[in-house]
Amino acid sequence: MTIRLTLVSAPGGDAAVDRLFGDAPLGERGVRGAGAGGAVLPRHGMAVRAPSVRCAQTADAFGVVAAVEPALRDLDLGTWCGRTVDDVAAADPDGFSAWLTDPDAAPHGGESVRRLCRRTAHWLNHGAPETGHVVAVTEAAVVRAALVHALALPARAFWHLAVPPLSPVSLTWRGGQWDVRLGHVTGQEGRRRFLTPSATPARGDGDRCAEARPGGGKRSNSFRGTVFAGCG
Repeated sequence: MTIRLTLVSAPGGDAAVDRLFGDAPLGERGVRGAGAGGAVLPRHGMAVRAPSVRCAQTADAFGVVAAVEPALRDLDLGTWCGRTVDDVAAADPDGFSAWLTDPDAAPHGGESVRRLCRRTAHWLNHGAPETGHVVAVTEAAVVRAALVHALALPARAFWHLAVPPLSPVSLTWRGGQWDVRLGHVTGQEGRRRFLTPSATPARGDGDRCAEARPGGGKRSNSFRGTVFAGCG
């Protein structure tokens, strides 16, 4: 059995670079960028998307009809939704710091990073379509969580994974393992800012978000592919 997914992060919505929490419509620049990105999408049999406004607009700009997949929804940021990163960091510095360093922290009252990783892993293992090539238009946080699972990384690595918008991440499940191919940055989206400095992911985090596949053994993981441009 082979499962092939191409995950594409919609523009906007990545607090690591956009400095705003929550969903928002794309601006003209975002729509234009998505339109250009759609021209280089791989051939696929079907498309799914997260339920956010920006993902709906991105799929429309791609020119694809994408079914809504609730499992691809963004990280639930609770009371932080609609606020800026600077506002949250100033009002609750301890909670903000904990959120960036502890995958189990949820000072906003929403969903922790680890819970997002588990939700995404469950979809990859049990809900992802198993026929043909599927394009999934989703959120940067969900793409990070998918990489954490596919590469068997600790959840603490989540914030150290750069996910440029509109750059495809291909996941292929075959032979009992995930293969990962990272695409290139489109347009000028290689300019990235991050909330935290680069660091080596912590070792010893036992939860790798791995789950058993029905009718088979546990999915193991491997990394094959190119490196993101602009991920430094």
